[in-house]
Amino acid sequence: MISINLKPGGKRPKPKGDPMAGLRQRMQSLRESVKQPGLVLAGGTWLAVIVIGGGLFISTRSRLSTLETKFTQSTDSYKRYHNFVTEKKREGRAKDSILAQIGTISAVDQDRFVWPHILDEIATAMPDNTWLTSISMTAAAATQQYDTDSTTAAPVSILIAGQTNDLQNYTAFLRRLGESHWLTAVVPVKTETVIDKSNRPITQFTVQATFARADSSRVQTVPILESVVR
Repeated sequence: MISINLKPGGKRPKPKGDPMAGLRQRMQSLRESVKQPGLVLAGGTWLAVIVIGGGLFISTRSRLSTLETKFTQSTDSYKRYHNFVTEKKREGRAKDSILAQIGTISAVDQDRFVWPHILDEIATAMPDNTWLTSISMTAAAATQQYDTDSTTAAPVSILIAGQTNDLQNYTAFLRRLGESHWLTAVVPVKTETVIDKSNRPITQFTVQATFARADSSRVQTVPILESVVR
């Protein structure tokens, strides 16, 4: 109800009564306007479901995006390390192949220098006034070398024939051959005195020895790359 003050200057009388009456009246009118309260409850429930579902959807999409990024990074890392491991394996196989070839070459190379070692040791042991007439393999050593099926090099047994004008030179020659690191089993086979064309007596001798590879401490080697560069 609206009241009008017709007396200017006068104080408007304050309405008497409960101040909460208007609020209760509004609440009562609101309850009366809603014929079905269950619809309000259902609407609120659906609203809560939509809000919660939307929050979960946004959170799931964010986590999915993060996981996709990590998966992509992991896939790239896997491909990179897989290629690296594959390349290392390929290099390892190539290294093994090269080492096998070097081993074969070294084995062939060692056998190839048998006679240079023999001749070098004999030349080093030669005393003055002594000369050689022949150097040959023994018959047994030659048969073993050409008939064997083994991949291991057979020992080389040789006969050294020579002459000297002094028996002491022959003794020195035997001693020096025995001190060699490449010749073993040095034994005299035959010694005799003969007359040369000048009617002078000379000592004619035959010595047997066996070639043996020297200890590694006695062998001086050079790396393959260094030998190629030189």
